[in-house]
Amino acid sequence: MNYDEAMNIGKVEFGQMPPQAFLLGLLSAFDNRYQAVADNYFKEITWKQFFAIICINLCKEPPTLNDLSDVMGSSHQNVKQILIKLEKKGFVTMVPDEKDKRKQRIFITDKCREFSQKSDRQNPNSQAIISKIYEGIDEKNLMTTIETIMHMERNLSKL
Repeated sequence: MNYDEAMNIGKVEFGQMPPQAFLLGLLSAFDNRYQAVADNYFKEITWKQFFAIICINLCKEPPTLNDLSDVMGSSHQNVKQILIKLEKKGFVTMVPDEKDKRKQRIFITDKCREFSQKSDRQNPNSQAIISKIYEGIDEKNLMTTIETIMHMERNLSKL
C-alpha cells in the first residue's frame, strides 16, 4: 500500500494529513482494536492486565511499581490500578522490598502461572493469531517498523 492508498482506507477521508500524524493515529487505532480483540480472548483478565504480567516476566528481578511503570510506558497511577485488580484476582502479590521497605516488589503467583499455561493449552491457535496479524509482512518491513517505533520512543522520552 502506498501513501495515497493509505490515506483513503476505510470510511475516513484523510485528505492532506501528513504521514507523521497519520502514523500516530494509525498506531492509536490499532492499539484500541488490538485491545478489544485481546480483551475478548482472555475473558478472565484484560489485555492491559496480561501486558503487565508479560512486563513483570521480562524483568530480571521482581520489579517495583516504578520499574514496571517504566517498562509498560504508563503512569504510576495506571499501573497501580492494574496491579490492584491483578492482586484481587490472585495473579500477583506485592511484597515490601527487603532493602527498602518503602518500595514494593511485584511477584507473579502460582495462579497466574497456571492461568498462562492453561491459556496456552486451551488455545494452541494463539501463535496462529499472531501470525495472521503479521501475514504478508516481510522481515525487512517488520524490522524497519520496529526500528522506527523505537526511534520514536527515544524521541518521545526526550520531551
